[in-house]
Amino acid sequence: MSQENKRRNIRLFGRNLQLRPAECGLVVVLAVVLLFPFDYLVLPARAQSVAQPQSPVQPDSVVYADAEILVKADEVTDSIPPTEVTADDYPYGLDGKIAFNPSPQRAVWLSALCPGLGQIYNRRYWKLPIVVGGFMGLGYATNWNNNQYQDYVQGYRDLVDSDPNTKSYLDFFPPTVNESDLDTEWLTRTFKSRRDYFRRNRDLCIICIVALYLVCMVDAYIDASMAHFDISPDLSLDMSPTLMLQPASRKPAFGINWAFTF
Repeated sequence: MSQENKRRNIRLFGRNLQLRPAECGLVVVLAVVLLFPFDYLVLPARAQSVAQPQSPVQPDSVVYADAEILVKADEVTDSIPPTEVTADDYPYGLDGKIAFNPSPQRAVWLSALCPGLGQIYNRRYWKLPIVVGGFMGLGYATNWNNNQYQDYVQGYRDLVDSDPNTKSYLDFFPPTVNESDLDTEWLTRTFKSRRDYFRRNRDLCIICIVALYLVCMVDAYIDASMAHFDISPDLSLDMSPTLMLQPASRKPAFGINWAFTF
């Protein structure tokens, strides 16, 4: 192709590329639309929608989760109750208060210091009258038996000695009784028997006092150790009358039905 023909074709192509004013304006608008950053318009609209407070959903109201699905707010519940997990050394209970956790060693030492203090420390106040009443009753019984024992010991000594001026055994009889009317051998056996009887009762009372003292210590220790023992209704014993058949005669008989639940 000659040089001349090339120039002619270029001029014809240039004439075909000439645009009208309306077409030039349309091209400019499309270029501006494609190059303009629309993010600056979208972000303020989103911020305005977030800033506006949304009205809370009332109970028993209908929430439109989708165009074809209606979900009631009160029906969307979890069937599994929440589980609270706490550490073993967590001092607070479910009500927010510090749970009472007595120390068995402290309860024993308080009970050894004074019977009843361990029960007060364990907050078992209803046991205090039992402890105090037990010690008061045993103390009175010990004192009374000891006084009777001392009187019979002195009377027995006056009977077996050779001093005629010692006659304390006559204090057990009315003033109208004469010493010559008494049987000395019978009186000696009686005073000896009564002396041994009251001495045995006094010793038993002292042993009971020591036993009660030890029981108070053991009770305080066990009570403090089992302060959080499970005594729920699952641990129960039910007893009811029942009708059963006798194995030998196959006749009905009344009985008692025991049911342990644990």
